[in-house]
Amino acid sequence: MESFSVRIAKSDLTFSAAHFITLDARHCEHLHGHNYRVGVEIEGPLGDQQVVVDFLAVDRVIRELLRPLDHRVLLPTEHPTIQIVESNVQVEVVWAERRWVFPRSECVLLPLANTTAELLARYLGRQLVDALAAVPDFMPASVRLDLEETEGHSAVF
Repeated sequence: MESFSVRIAKSDLTFSAAHFITLDARHCEHLHGHNYRVGVEIEGPLGDQQVVVDFLAVDRVIRELLRPLDHRVLLPTEHPTIQIVESNVQVEVVWAERRWVFPRSECVLLPLANTTAELLARYLGRQLVDALAAVPDFMPASVRLDLEETEGHSAVF
């Protein structure tokens, strides 16, 4: 049986964002940023047009998913010890004795337990699968999303 896959990993499928993660109950990283890069591999049968999926459709969907994250502070709303209080103008974040206040417009509140590369990859991967469900003639066997946090350091979902 033949198997096909396509890979979309253009150098401009990127977003820049700040975050911090808690490593355990006593350690929290300093706020820092990354220039994330996304690559996607989709495996599946050839459709009526003799393609797994339209490259341009996937490219367009990825860009739409990344746009809201670009140049923002990524904050996890499901973390057990990070408290987030938001208003129309600001977001206050508290962890242990540390406190940050950000302009609301510069934050993205994500339904994650932590903003690790792994959980960000899962978040984006699930959004990608949901968005691609609307693409005609698309029947993926698998969708793999690679999120590179820094050169040589990636998480895959």
